[in-house]
Amino acid sequence: MSGARADIVRFAFIWTASLLSSVGSSLTAFVLGVWVYQSTGSPTQFALVVLSGMLPGILIGPFAGVVVDRFDRRTVMIVTDSLAAVATAAVAVLIWADALAVWHVALAGAVGGACGVFHLTAYQAMTPLLIPERHLGRANGLMHLATGVQIAAPVLGATLLAAVGMVGVVAIDLSTFGVAMMALLLIRLPAAVLRPNAAAERPAVLEDLGAGWRHLRSRAGLTALVAALTGFNFTFAVAGVLVQPLILSFAGPGVLGVLMFAGGAGMLAGGLVMGAWGGPRKKVAGMTAFMALGGVFLVLHSLTPSPLLVGFAAAAFLFTLPVVNGCAHAVLQSRVEPALLGRTMGTAHALGSAAIPVGYLLAAPLAEHLLNPALMPGGALAGSAGLIVGVGEGRGIALVLLLDGLLLLGVAAFLAALPALRRLDEQPALVAVT
Repeated sequence: MSGARADIVRFAFIWTASLLSSVGSSLTAFVLGVWVYQSTGSPTQFALVVLSGMLPGILIGPFAGVVVDRFDRRTVMIVTDSLAAVATAAVAVLIWADALAVWHVALAGAVGGACGVFHLTAYQAMTPLLIPERHLGRANGLMHLATGVQIAAPVLGATLLAAVGMVGVVAIDLSTFGVAMMALLLIRLPAAVLRPNAAAERPAVLEDLGAGWRHLRSRAGLTALVAALTGFNFTFAVAGVLVQPLILSFAGPGVLGVLMFAGGAGMLAGGLVMGAWGGPRKKVAGMTAFMALGGVFLVLHSLTPSPLLVGFAAAAFLFTLPVVNGCAHAVLQSRVEPALLGRTMGTAHALGSAAIPVGYLLAAPLAEHLLNPALMPGGALAGSAGLIVGVGEGRGIALVLLLDGLLLLGVAAFLAALPALRRLDEQPALVAVT
């Protein structure tokens, strides 16, 4: 088997291991979220638990990049995945002992979120050293299948929760971890993939924390690319936190489940298409075009309270996500020095993900306390914005989604006008180490 083909097979094993682990983690996150909401009846506590799993990963991103560039990347994945599995096993024991509390769930989520960033950073840093540049779009599209699985997890999770209970679902999660761990342990990876430039002298850790940011700033267009991902993540977060309340404003829980499944199917389809296609040759232009399409589909959410329209718009919007992220990550991975991939990808992840909690925290209060009352019959906006999105229950949410879509269209237009970003499509890729 040729070296290039062998590396693709190695990537396939790592991808399968990561996908299996992600499926299990998504199921556990779903059933624990259901437990928190049913136990407390508090959307605020539910939201805080979700954020507890997200914020540590954002804050630790640059440090994860330093670790990934300094140590054996497979070892980093194994150690951090094992820590996450220990936290999950502790939750299983607490469930079995009927001693689970909300703070236990939040703590386990924080541990899992932090460990997940180490795994993702190592995964993204190894990928361009295994996959030729022409296939990076395909690889990143396949990597985003895990996100589609997470969105579709409620359908399978609800079925498993009824069949095997919470302990059974967590046990399934731990079994997927075991399979993924075996794959990581058995696969043979070149030393240059695990520790590129291992002999190089390393600066102090505190100085090294800023290396990813300095590298992004030193290469024309990469800072703008990360800013584009940050803007896209913000609009995605706004849509993600509001689409379920929007659907429930005109339909029941059964319809919500069907439409959530449709959205997850759209993202899965996007990942599969990106995996087969690889994206356009000009990745930055492709990312910009699919951002603009995403903006159009977000606007469609707001036009009328129709399950059919919202189901189509949600699936179509989520279809664009793997394409946008796949193109952007392919450009980043192919234009960063191999020895700096961990720190650069860790910094890019931290900057891009920081917009997600901001979107969560801004969108819901804006819709609930300001725009929903203004779009009720006789409200301040009933005679203006109400002519576009309608008047009544949930139309304030629709207006936020309309503005969200227009914002994404504006981001796409701004990116299309940036010469430095367009020039990234013409720059030669750095040679990957295989």
